[in-house]
Amino acid sequence: MAHIPVNHPMRPLYRTLSGLIGLYILVFGIIGLIQTAGDPLFDRGDVWVLGLRTNLAFAILSVVYGAVLLAAAVIGGNVEHMVNLGAGLVFILVGLTMMTLMETDANILNFSMVNSIVSFIFGLLVLTAGLYDKVGSSEDVEAEEAYRRNAAPATTSPAE
Repeated sequence: MAHIPVNHPMRPLYRTLSGLIGLYILVFGIIGLIQTAGDPLFDRGDVWVLGLRTNLAFAILSVVYGAVLLAAAVIGGNVEHMVNLGAGLVFILVGLTMMTLMETDANILNFSMVNSIVSFIFGLLVLTAGLYDKVGSSEDVEAEEAYRRNAAPATTSPAE
């Protein structure tokens, strides 16, 4: 992944953004746990929390997933970089899978179209954060810049 920028100047913004997304998911999961307490794990009921439909299983997954994203944002560094890359892809894949299974009995997480859209948006934002929050030493930055300059096609000047 030689083209991922190292020490991007907007890294604090991306770290904050992924931390806020993690916080939202964690709060969503906690409120979802309270709202769905006593329901079956994969209930297909009509419980809405913070604008998203949920069940007990989705609330539990949200608490875990939100805690991981929030912890990665607090830790920072390349731990956050790797977590954000992976989490962004998972968000997108889960959104696509649940959109495909939405009107079937396989909709075990009780997703609605709103859930899928939010999953896509969060996935794109967290994946973008993962692409720009890589941390490295000044030597890593210089090596990346040298690679970028040398990788460009060389212009040939006419022989004199």
